[in-house]
Amino acid sequence: MADITRKNHPLDALVSRRNFVALCGAGAAGLGLAACGAQPSGDGSADSAKSESGYTLVEGGKLIGVSDMAYPPLESIPDGGSEPEGFEIDMMDALAKKLGLQMKWLPATKFDTIIPLIKQGGKADVGVSAFTITDERRQEIDFTDSYLDSNQGLVAPKAAGELSEEKLNVAGTQIAVQSGTTGEAWVKENLPEATCVPLDDAIQAMTGVQTGLYAACVADLPVMSYLCKESYTDLQVAIEIPTGEQYGIVVSKDNQQLTKDLDKAIAEMQSDGTMDELQQKWFGTTL
Repeated sequence: MADITRKNHPLDALVSRRNFVALCGAGAAGLGLAACGAQPSGDGSADSAKSESGYTLVEGGKLIGVSDMAYPPLESIPDGGSEPEGFEIDMMDALAKKLGLQMKWLPATKFDTIIPLIKQGGKADVGVSAFTITDERRQEIDFTDSYLDSNQGLVAPKAAGELSEEKLNVAGTQIAVQSGTTGEAWVKENLPEATCVPLDDAIQAMTGVQTGLYAACVADLPVMSYLCKESYTDLQVAIEIPTGEQYGIVVSKDNQQLTKDLDKAIAEMQSDGTMDELQQKWFGTTL
């Protein structure tokens, strides 16, 4: 993910989730966000409360989440709406219920500030924004077990016909990505002769490809497939890139019991078919 803010278009707030952001680049202390319903303490951080299970919550009885709300159909805020929706939103509602908690969300937050925010503590209990589980990120925070698998997808105009990495890996070819994502990393590593163009969000990349500004763009396959089907119908996923990524929920290293309880709840939802039902609802298939 990269810096993303919600825009007015229903899909305008898209962000590439398989990001490996420079985790220390953003100072969470300056975010100035307040947890929904939490009472701030004198130093600006929210009061915390111990749950019966032994983990610390920002606010008793609530699981406070933070997301950039900009990656349909995983999480987004519809145009003209105020409530978030998507696969991850429904998933977190169900997980919170299993923990006997009420799910609450902070206002939409830039993707690359979420991990520092969770690491700092005091404002949110979990970060949920299609975070790819990586060793680099684990140096900063904990991840739950994976709840969704993903690969990357390279999107190009349908009129471009059949494409290959070899055709794209030439000087002068511009490939758009969202800054700080695993898509950006893949382009730099696998298409070194092409020009990698980092942008604020994936919607800019898709629009740039649609208007002919860029030859292609790279982002998470489930989201790219969704957008090509629902909005950018003149574009297509030209290349599926098998990166074998997995999404996890971000939790503070100081809150290990919460991670364990979420792992248990995720396993229950996977075994009882709830995860498959949510995937079918939001992706039209199971991934």
